[in-house]
Amino acid sequence: MSSSNRPPDGCGVRHEGQRLRVAITTETYPPEINGVANTLRHLVEGLERLGHQVHLVRPRQGREPAPPASPTRRESLVPGLPIPGYRGLQFGLPVYWRLRHRWRGARPDVVYIATQGPLGHAALTAARSLGIPSLTGFHTQFHQYSSHYGFGRLTRPIVRTLRRFHNRSDATLVPTAELREALLGQGFHNVHVFGRGVDTDLFDPKRRSAELRRAWGGTDQTPVVISVGRLAAEKNLDLALGAFRAIERACPGARFVLIGDGPARGRLLRSEPDLVFPGAKVGIELAEHYASGDLFLFPSLTETFGNVVLEAMASGLAVVAFDYAAAAACIRSGENGVTVPLGDETAFVSAAVATAADLRRLRALGAGARASAETLSWERVLTRVEELLYTVIRRRGGREARHEAMAAASE
Repeated sequence: MSSSNRPPDGCGVRHEGQRLRVAITTETYPPEINGVANTLRHLVEGLERLGHQVHLVRPRQGREPAPPASPTRRESLVPGLPIPGYRGLQFGLPVYWRLRHRWRGARPDVVYIATQGPLGHAALTAARSLGIPSLTGFHTQFHQYSSHYGFGRLTRPIVRTLRRFHNRSDATLVPTAELREALLGQGFHNVHVFGRGVDTDLFDPKRRSAELRRAWGGTDQTPVVISVGRLAAEKNLDLALGAFRAIERACPGARFVLIGDGPARGRLLRSEPDLVFPGAKVGIELAEHYASGDLFLFPSLTETFGNVVLEAMASGLAVVAFDYAAAAACIRSGENGVTVPLGDETAFVSAAVATAADLRRLRALGAGARASAETLSWERVLTRVEELLYTVIRRRGGREARHEAMAAASE
């Protein structure tokens, strides 16, 4: 490491228990509504609670002013441009020189790069140029999304691009052991699990609203089916609609509430006028919508995790999902939800109908789901992330010490 890139005095390798300076770059963050933004909010706030200082780098949203600095957090807002087909989301511009200048003057102990867009690439390059330990997050299955937007032929090139990006960092964090094994099999290196938690104080069956159910046309004798997420092609919504229509035939009077926004919303409003589309919801309002349902359908095949599965479980809903990602990690089929083989649409519809038609079983699965969610705290997850940060810093420091010793011996 050149002298210009050395840490300032007193800023060497950090050890467990020491306060860290963590730079986090992400191209999405609340108030944007998506699973990555939600996870990053929990990560930032959790690191602050653990006593660490965070430098958050993200695109400016609209005309928002720069947030005031606090003892535990500083934010740098960078220019961004809209992502085609993803209204309300944007990618950050590649401000390499700005980040390099900032991190040379106020050097972080470690950089976490949550997204693989231009901002993420610039952040990784800046961290590597300064010799700062870096971790990347694999939060989104971009290679799987390509087939839903007419770019199926690009799947392999996208995987190669992602592999090159992540393998330039000291470690890649993924939400499940299942995804870790898949990426290792595709040539990704140093892959570790950064699990997910759920806020069981916010998402709670006690938030069930009889008023909401009446507004939706629901009754105590018929199931209210819930879906939460982006209304877009990659979420496999046609299967959810097919499953609900089968439920409706078995349970006349059933209602389907699709919470969220996205490019498919206009089409769905026109083609399915009898369904309920309350739009995107956040906070307590979202929690009330979850808790006021009975059955949660999650037909997506493109998730790295699926935070909504845990939110539904914490809200006391029975979940029907394919056996992968969050569902594979957290659902014991028949005890706290129902899973079916990945991609088996016939089994998904059958499971949805059988679950919805048996109200006693529906309630028992919901109670089991809530009990499981109560063991999935963010505190447990973030303590594991903290350990990974210390490990990466220690390993990088050890490698650099060996390299410098070898260089000195050769002189």
